[in-house]
Amino acid sequence: MPTKEGTKKTPKQKGIKFLKVLLTVVIIIAVIAAFIAAANLICLKSSENFISSIKTVDTDGLTPELDSDGYYTFTTDKDFKVVQLTDVHIGAGFLSSKKDSMSINAVEAMVRAEKPDLVIVTGDIAFPVPYKAGTLNNKNPSKIFADLMEQMGVYWCVAFGNHDTETYSYYDREQIGDFYSNKEKYPHCLFQKGPEDVDGVGNYLIKVKNSKGEITNSFVMLDSGSYVDGDVFGILWKYDCVHKNQVDWYESQINLLTEENNGTVPPSLMFFHIPPLEMKDAYYAYKDNGFNDTDRVQYLYGKAGEKGAAICTSEYNYGLFDKVKELGSTKAVYMGHDHLNNFTLMYDGIQLSYGYSIDYLAYSGISKYGAQRGCNVITCKPDGTFTTELQNYYQDKYQSQHTKENVDMGDRFTEEEMQEAASENESKYHEQKEKNEQ
Repeated sequence: MPTKEGTKKTPKQKGIKFLKVLLTVVIIIAVIAAFIAAANLICLKSSENFISSIKTVDTDGLTPELDSDGYYTFTTDKDFKVVQLTDVHIGAGFLSSKKDSMSINAVEAMVRAEKPDLVIVTGDIAFPVPYKAGTLNNKNPSKIFADLMEQMGVYWCVAFGNHDTETYSYYDREQIGDFYSNKEKYPHCLFQKGPEDVDGVGNYLIKVKNSKGEITNSFVMLDSGSYVDGDVFGILWKYDCVHKNQVDWYESQINLLTEENNGTVPPSLMFFHIPPLEMKDAYYAYKDNGFNDTDRVQYLYGKAGEKGAAICTSEYNYGLFDKVKELGSTKAVYMGHDHLNNFTLMYDGIQLSYGYSIDYLAYSGISKYGAQRGCNVITCKPDGTFTTELQNYYQDKYQSQHTKENVDMGDRFTEEEMQEAASENESKYHEQKEKNEQ
């Protein structure tokens, strides 16, 4: 019999065994990676095939031109219709393929029915979270949405959300900004990266003028950022906000518009992703008053349906809302981020509005929800006034060319059931506010 010592492997033998194990692991990882890449490519191709079958939307045919200040400008003496979409959350991976098709279908159905002059997306077109989407590629979701809008022939733009460019996703804000700025491929995308010396990517304006050259409205897009204070992956809910130099840029643009408008401050509407602190303050001032209006807060419509934290904002505030009040141009601020909130409040004379979300993917179980999914229809009048109306996706007028399965309410949660969840939100808000004040 061999001795125990005789069975010992030499260092060379141990090295060879380690290399074999390592090679096996590498091969397994490579095979899995190749399978995922192939699956994602198939799913992307499937989305592209569906989008290629979509017909052009019959709009009024308004075409914007670049003004002397470099901003896109529409000219009309009629009503100008904007559809706000938010939190589309396309994963563009093999894990999200079915829900991606539902999101595409929802966007197509609503845009086709509303026939807007402009679609403004307040962030989170993409959701490149691997355990939900199966990919880290955030350009593919952007491409799917851009291809969809181009196929429909509708003008659109976007203000970035936190999920559009995750820390771990393939492309950063500059790169996705460059992608959206490709006018040869996407002539209907009016996104602009904005000035390089201002924080964020995508601080820009779009104007509406009448035939006399007067500004009847303008739309201000701002980048409200992603995460702060070391919350690299966004799991601690430490969100960013509009920074001070963005506020200064906004003020300078309103002053330039006023000068262009012969000294008259033109009306404007503002769009970004993460709600400002004032939205939280306004909501709880209204709620603490027994759901009754106060001198500063008036409830207009909608529900708060978020669990855990009713309104996810930054803890920072660089004076955007105060500047909006001071300048007197912007009459309403539109946002997204909190997928189950869709209420609108008037706070110190400024309308603060959540849009309906599209999301079928990001929130667990949200594909079964129905009361929060839809779009915000904003009608800008020639006299500078405007109206805002939430339109739910699950109604007869939003029939799509796909299947009726996605437009039946079915067993989706109702608005009343979502409202019950709002009662869980108050304590966390007050606890956080007291902590911040300490």
